[in-house]
Amino acid sequence: MPTIPNRGGPEKEHAKLGVAVGGPDWEAIRAFLELARCGSIRSAAERMGLSANALRRKIDDLERALGTVLVTRHVDGVRPTAEGEEILLAAKRMEDAAFGLVRTRNRQVPAMSGKVRIGITEAFGTFWLGPRLVDFQRAYPQLTIDLMCAMRNADVLRLEADMAVQLTRPNNPDMKGVRLGRIHSMLAAAPSYLSIYGTPKSVADLRKHRLALQFAEQTRTEELVSGLFPDMELSELVKFSTNNSTALLWAIIKGAGIGWSPTYIHVMGPKMVPLDIGAVFPFDVWLTYHPDAARVPRVRRLIDWIIENFDPKVFPWFKDEFVHPRDLPAQYHGPPLVNLFEGISWDKTNNTSGT
Repeated sequence: MPTIPNRGGPEKEHAKLGVAVGGPDWEAIRAFLELARCGSIRSAAERMGLSANALRRKIDDLERALGTVLVTRHVDGVRPTAEGEEILLAAKRMEDAAFGLVRTRNRQVPAMSGKVRIGITEAFGTFWLGPRLVDFQRAYPQLTIDLMCAMRNADVLRLEADMAVQLTRPNNPDMKGVRLGRIHSMLAAAPSYLSIYGTPKSVADLRKHRLALQFAEQTRTEELVSGLFPDMELSELVKFSTNNSTALLWAIIKGAGIGWSPTYIHVMGPKMVPLDIGAVFPFDVWLTYHPDAARVPRVRRLIDWIIENFDPKVFPWFKDEFVHPRDLPAQYHGPPLVNLFEGISWDKTNNTSGT
């Protein structure tokens, strides 16, 4: 199999370079770990926030420093060589030790100060926890919150985040997983759309409509919608698609098509009509974190706060059983909720948006 070329001379020269520079750089080792885990340069580069060329340079630097070839190219990606596998084991031990140092350091920071990082789906970050974190930070003003919204799961074990809220069950035995509740994704459309195209009365009627969908790692959209229409290509139905839940919500509100939206969104004030035709998709909501992280007071407090803010007894839209959006206000008895859409308008005079 062809190898990724070493662009620094023959291998005997690599050993000399390794001695000269005093050993490999940790960032290069981290790049090698990510490449081995992802199996492709493009995927690893995306996860690290690098360009593909920058990642290749790090791998080249590491190969020169160690004096050996670490990976080979294959049609389905890259794989470690025999030497690379041995170095990979040592690199994982280095990574575990480094993470242990970070967790120990975190426990020494004053109890309710420092940074806490939350990996979370984009919709939960934007429409649920994000607005509510304002009150949390007022109670703990010395805390810095890093809310990392993405539709892929944050790798908490490798310290991409201190905790993660996700729609897939955590399966790593070294991690703690807490089931927070369940969301129910229901079809909805804007009044403007329904006035033009009519209101579907059944799932079968959707074949004559325009769908607006989000395609992302955790939503399983293609699998779920294909199950409803096994005899149709999605391209025949989908007229608007995105990987971003905020963009999808605005597309539905503006009349781009019929799309699925969590029922809790309806209590936030958008002008959408829920379509009660039986096509509801439930998703369990999970919180995952490392047991050591929970020993850090600021992390523990935020874990407890997140659990409180997904409590189905308080917030009926997170119950296991489906509650229709029209019935949610009557079942909710908590403090006033933030209306995310109240006051959003367009000032034609000043050509600026006002909130």
